[in-house]
Amino acid sequence: MTGYVATRWYRAPEIMLNWMHYNQTVDIWSVGCIMAELLTGRTLFPGTDHIHQLNLIMEILGTPNDEFMAKISSESARHYIKSLPKTEKRNFSDVFRGANPLAIDLLEKMLELDADKRITAEQALAHPYLEKYADPSDEPTSSLYDQSFEDMDLPVERWKELVFKEVLNFVPQQHAHIGGEPQA
Repeated sequence: MTGYVATRWYRAPEIMLNWMHYNQTVDIWSVGCIMAELLTGRTLFPGTDHIHQLNLIMEILGTPNDEFMAKISSESARHYIKSLPKTEKRNFSDVFRGANPLAIDLLEKMLELDADKRITAEQALAHPYLEKYADPSDEPTSSLYDQSFEDMDLPVERWKELVFKEVLNFVPQQHAHIGGEPQA
């Protein structure tokens, strides 16, 4: 996947750092950036390019640890980060001065640098800051999307065959609430 999947200011660090496998928590990062903007009235990471963006992120979240660095597939990105002076994570209570402590706690979980440690949508909805708005009976979840096919190294002709078979086997689902006939 390309590094230009999301608008830069809201783009998760793993996209910019070319992680080979990223997941739905890229959206949680974006929501965290938007929530921070709502709390402060300004963009949290208004980078002018991806390097500036990454620098702004590290100014608040600190220099990534070795565990995180090992997940970065881009050698040039790893080299660049290692060339920077080490910085510590800033206290979110200082960054978001005057904000509800529960909002700050949720933001820290949403703006976790390591996507594998970032809060999920389900966990965010169950967080104390949002729990009074949550209705688990009206928050459907889907099964995880299996994207293992993206890791398959196949010749172009084989990909064409697979796509053709998929098109032939496709059967649209009928839903009454989406253009189907009303139920009696």
